[in-house]
Amino acid sequence: MLRFAILTVLLAAALTAVKREHLLERAGLTGSCAVVAAPADPAGEWRACSRGRLTGAPDLSRDGCARHGVREGSEYWRCPAPLVPVP
Repeated sequence: MLRFAILTVLLAAALTAVKREHLLERAGLTGSCAVVAAPADPAGEWRACSRGRLTGAPDLSRDGCARHGVREGSEYWRCPAPLVPVP
């Protein structure tokens, strides 16, 4: 019974570390986005999203953002307002 409790605690700690430290994102397994400078139209926030090996690039259309093409392996999005990161 003690082994099961220890295993459960270790598994919970590992899952928490993966979520809090964005380990899958840093390893390139999930896609990610970063704020970039606006190319010409300073209105809103511009983001460059890169593909992950498992999930592909994030889709920001549900956040009200409009896709503006792909360049150098990144998808560019224009969002009307800054996006709030998910904790």
